Amino acid sequence: MTEFKNPFVDMDLTKMMGEFKMPGVDPEALAAAQKKNIEALTSANQLAVEGLQAVARRQMEIFQQTMTEATKQVQDMMSAEEPQTKAAKQAEIVKLAYEKALSNMRELADMVRHSNTEAISVVNNRVTESLDELREALDKSGK
Repeated sequence: MTEFKNPFVDMDLTKMMGEFKMPGVDPEALAAAQKKNIEALTSANQLAVEGLQAVARRQMEIFQQTMTEATKQVQDMMSAEEPQTKAAKQAEIVKLAYEKALSNMRELADMVRHSNTEAISVVNNRVTESLDELREALDKSGK
């Protein structure tokens, strides 16, 4: 897997923001805040991508397990000689497949939920930090 390289990391936000002169605004603090925002979004995106990759890997594992189990169960069913035994085994196969499918769906949904929660947490934390930074800057400028 190739690692994502943030194109904004090498950008000199301090220099760029220093060119904009606004009274009462610290361009360095503003640039630092924007850099933190970009880093938080990059981190959240990375977590989301990793979560999706984990879900895709697990889906493939589930598919492979399902095919292996289905092949074995069909062979067992076909080896039964009496029609009643075949029918009973077929009903059992359908029941087990349904229960396994529900279990797998729950597992995948939990994986997606966990991944989304991690990514959203990064963004929420940054928003909170950003609001705290804004409040501190306003307090400093008001003094």
